[in-house]
Amino acid sequence: VQLQASGGGLVQPGGSLRLSCAASGSIFSTSSFGWYRQAPGNQRERVSTITRSGATKYSDSVKGRFTISRDDAKNTVYLQMNSLEPEDTAVYYCTAHIATKAHQWRDYWGQGTQVTVSS
Repeated sequence: VQLQASGGGLVQPGGSLRLSCAASGSIFSTSSFGWYRQAPGNQRERVSTITRSGATKYSDSVKGRFTISRDDAKNTVYLQMNSLEPEDTAVYYCTAHIATKAHQWRDYWGQGTQVTVSS
């Protein structure tokens, strides 16, 4: 199983970016997806998660600005980021809870995509 993240880049404060993360490989079932980020010198922090039923959670720092969504037909999760701030600058990682066989679940991580918010 591989997770491929894309969509990062350089954006000015107040701008928007949309991250995508596609899961591929021998996937029996996918449960939850999540986005995490890590800024230089900081620990990795959870940004947002979405369950199979579509329930979402957000960190306080991004609530109201970021929106997570998923397309199960494509095994893909998205993170729409609006009103970006310099403090959002980080490497963003996607994660997915995936079963490759019945009852064999584990977490998989993508390679990370850089988001830089700067004027």
